[in-house]
Amino acid sequence: MKGFQHGLQQLGYVEGQNLVLIYRWADGRRDRLADLASELLQLNVDVIASNSTEAILAIRDLNNTTPVVMTAISDPIGNRLVASFARPGGNITGVTLFSTELAGKRLELLKEVVPQLARVGLLVERDHPPTATFVTETQAAAQPLNLALQIFEVHPEEIPEGFRSIEKEHPDALIVQQTASFISHAREIAGLAINLHLPTVSEMREFIEVGGLLAYGPSVYALGERAAWYVDRILKGTRPDELPVEQPTKFELVVNLKTAKVLGLIIPGTMLARADELID
Repeated sequence: MKGFQHGLQQLGYVEGQNLVLIYRWADGRRDRLADLASELLQLNVDVIASNSTEAILAIRDLNNTTPVVMTAISDPIGNRLVASFARPGGNITGVTLFSTELAGKRLELLKEVVPQLARVGLLVERDHPPTATFVTETQAAAQPLNLALQIFEVHPEEIPEGFRSIEKEHPDALIVQQTASFISHAREIAGLAINLHLPTVSEMREFIEVGGLLAYGPSVYALGERAAWYVDRILKGTRPDELPVEQPTKFELVVNLKTAKVLGLIIPGTMLARADELID
């Protein structure tokens, strides 16, 4: 949101003067999305921006003409939000988190920190549209690294039960999927992982700030800034289907040194040198 707001300011928009921003938050509750989408559409807004796949699906089910800008969506093609990146079609366009290299990079980071890595747990959100692609990509990346994956699918309210299953299976490390619901439970997830002495990696910067070990993924701030450009173009008359979807170009590596110390891990100097931020 901060990146999105800054991007709008850079383009000359001032909230309350030449722009009205109407905010709606579901607080991680999917059952509220349809009603919130309906509220925005009834207000006859010029464009809707969202970083939630489920929210955009809720909007699409109600309306296929109001322009929608994706601010950071994991798998817009797999979830049929757009036909392709080059030719999105329809009323939806914007920026995506999707990058085929990310799953392999996160596994490689874990191997640097845990050289004896053999089994990796994958904590993912059940019934979440991008989960299937996330799992498939990670499985494909794990094969050439000779790593076995253990999949743990949970709803956000089942996180403690999920970690009891993780404890029974004893993976060497844990990958945490980035979802809006999991971000809301980031502190809980990080704490439970530390209790099990599990090194973790995620896309989520928020996860590292509350105790996760590693984060590697696109700069969500930069994606928000770029999404503002899409809003500007649409407000000036460009149709969404004329604006290709853009993939991320800026990636961040964040390392939590305090968590590494708690886990008794030594972060290699090469990783420290290339990290964008170290949290201590």
